[in-house]
Amino acid sequence: MLTIATVSPAEPVAEGLLRRYTTEVASRWYGRPATESEVDQALRDEPSDDLTGATGVLLVALDDGEPVGCAGARFLGDVAELTRVFTRGEARGHGVGRQLVRAVERACTERSIGVIRLDTRGELAEACALYEQLGYRRVEPFNDEPYSDRWYRKELAEWTG
Repeated sequence: MLTIATVSPAEPVAEGLLRRYTTEVASRWYGRPATESEVDQALRDEPSDDLTGATGVLLVALDDGEPVGCAGARFLGDVAELTRVFTRGEARGHGVGRQLVRAVERACTERSIGVIRLDTRGELAEACALYEQLGYRRVEPFNDEPYSDRWYRKELAEWTG
């Protein structure tokens, strides 16, 4: 049974998922398996410690207690940035990512945030397909993130469940 829980980025379950997420993203970026030192550097360069409390949220998906995915949002006034959306390989294709993104959307709605945006890379084809299926629309760049080549936005008022 899949459950979704809010966790601190410092909790071991979150640290493990965030490391796996970063390893996969870095490996795709490099076109080869990322080294442990590259992953450590990426985690330092892009920390997740703000995904808690007033500044954000981090959710983990647990399948019968086993961590299988995560997703977070940074709260930026009336806009949130979706981030760290990840499903472990063996859990893909079962709707985990969809459930996590929907849960982040609900968390944002509960905080009266009306817009979610995100940046990503086309190489993360599964993620791009998910965002588009969930109603995210491609937009012009809203930041100068060097690792991104796609930007998306969704008005939460469009979402009905």
